[in-house]
Amino acid sequence: MTDAITIACESPGLDGDAFAIVVTLPTFRRPEHLLKTLSSLAAQRTTRPFAVIVMENDAEGRAGLDAARPLFADGQLNGLVLIAHERGNCAAYNAGWQTALTRFPAMRHLLVIDDDEIADPDWIDSLVVTSDRLDVDIVGGPQVPVFEDGASTRYARHPVFTPHYSETGSVPILYSSGNVAIRRKVLETIGAPFLDTAFNFIGGGDSDFYTRCRQRGFSFGWCAEAPVLETTPARRTEFSWLNARGLRNGAISSIIERRQTSGRRNGLRRVAKSAALLAASPLRSAGLALRTRSPVIGLYHMQVAIGRLMAEFGWVNEQYRRPEQN
Repeated sequence: MTDAITIACESPGLDGDAFAIVVTLPTFRRPEHLLKTLSSLAAQRTTRPFAVIVMENDAEGRAGLDAARPLFADGQLNGLVLIAHERGNCAAYNAGWQTALTRFPAMRHLLVIDDDEIADPDWIDSLVVTSDRLDVDIVGGPQVPVFEDGASTRYARHPVFTPHYSETGSVPILYSSGNVAIRRKVLETIGAPFLDTAFNFIGGGDSDFYTRCRQRGFSFGWCAEAPVLETTPARRTEFSWLNARGLRNGAISSIIERRQTSGRRNGLRRVAKSAALLAASPLRSAGLALRTRSPVIGLYHMQVAIGRLMAEFGWVNEQYRRPEQN
């Protein structure tokens, strides 16, 4: 392992050649929910052997490591817990994916779940079967919000909480890494670092990764039968969080597009596109507000357009820099 990765514990007699499926699970200061996520993995209704890699991203506190260690030490779960010493979402993913490739040479599918999610009992089988049946390289599934007590469910139809697709089948691209299965050849082709750590505290490293995968010719699918339940705290239904997320999403689209083009002319075209989207956004927002009967939800298209234009001039909100506010 590199200096940025420390293997903290692993299940007894772990044989990397025994697992064609590896589930990677990043965690940061959510030990209680991490145990719920791990419990949902232990309860999978599958005959397919799988291993789990937990990526502890709090190298100082290590609450996730302390919570998960007993489950691996006594063999309740096969796999290991590592410490990803570099802070940030993308750095944690990179540590887990690199470890999966090196420690599990028989791995065919790498699955990803986050530490605020609970897997459906058939989650693993559904993603793997869909990947094989559709013959696609990357398969995503829905992240279904479960609002905590005190959270306002009137924003449940907000675009940040609704899946991009509704039916199982091939799709043009994915947007989130919180519920996904990736074939080994994708990781081997893209190479480490898989996610650009420039997105560590902005978010969007997964969207950038998928964009690069599509450019390399990899295909995408959607599995509606593989949901995860995503615990949604009350702060994510407050206007300040929804506004920040909309601005951030717009900024990410601008940043990713900028990476695909270069030169003054393309820059001017991108700025013109951002301005045009901003001009059209009030009408789009009005339509969304009418459909959802929520003016707050309706603001989303305007927020995305404003965030996109702001990013053209260097202003990007690092929403993950302060995890307690996310």
